[in-house]
Amino acid sequence: MNDAELARFTAAAEACEMSNTAFLAYAVDKAARDLNRTAAEIAAERQVIDELFAARRHLGRIHGLFNQIVKALNSGADVPHLDAATQQVASAAARMEDAADALLAHRDSAADDGGAA
Repeated sequence: MNDAELARFTAAAEACEMSNTAFLAYAVDKAARDLNRTAAEIAAERQVIDELFAARRHLGRIHGLFNQIVKALNSGADVPHLDAATQQVASAAARMEDAADALLAHRDSAADDGGAA
């Protein structure tokens, strides 16, 4: 647990007038009683994280393409696919932004709901 997670966890336990240990036991039991919901929340977060990594890889490939374009432009060559490459960059950046927003929204809603439990 990082410091922010521990602080949120401790605040939640205090709000329920429970010790951290008792609150953790309650949350774990609640998560275990509704495995379909727990599994769905975990799967949704994993999908968003997978999408972020896919977008990151995609941006890396496009970075290499833009390096080649710059090299060609510097040598005086015509770059007929510059618009398409630029659109690919914009698309990859939008995918990454959407995935990051979805991950943050999911984590924020989980925090507002008291976590995945």
